[in-house]
Amino acid sequence: MSQSVGRSWLRGAWVLLLLTLVCLGLFLIPAFVIRPFHHQSEQALRLAISLKKVAPAVSLAALAGVLALGWGLWQASSKALRTGLVAAMIVSVASAVMVRQNYFEWMFRPITAAGFVSAVDARLSDKEMVMAVRIGSEARAYPIVQMAYHHILNDTVTGEPIVVTY
Repeated sequence: MSQSVGRSWLRGAWVLLLLTLVCLGLFLIPAFVIRPFHHQSEQALRLAISLKKVAPAVSLAALAGVLALGWGLWQASSKALRTGLVAAMIVSVASAVMVRQNYFEWMFRPITAAGFVSAVDARLSDKEMVMAVRIGSEARAYPIVQMAYHHILNDTVTGEPIVVTY
């Protein structure tokens, strides 16, 4: 490989790495910031939401750049460097797919059939927080610890259908 080709290849490789990191960052930054049950500062949340909005278009453009550069660099690459090119392409494709997913919903499974016990039989500590609903003479308590993982529950209290959400 001549010196000018080597410099050109190196510049292309650095741009490919940068574009791969852009793809990865568009996925990982919002995923890290918008974690359930962790503090989120206003600025970090604003950044994460902004990234989630632009990520589909920007990741597609970055992915196109990664694939074009990878194709261009392929011929002048050794076997080891081709492995790196393939890894960069796989990471970029995976990131471009993931920014289009609502992976937060994967963490929360709806409660399909709620089970209830009487207040006497409930084994909740005095410090356990609950959401309570009373309609007429019937009352229900929904432990926050359970609702935090499911977020929504359809229930019926005294014949009235209700939606409990947290």
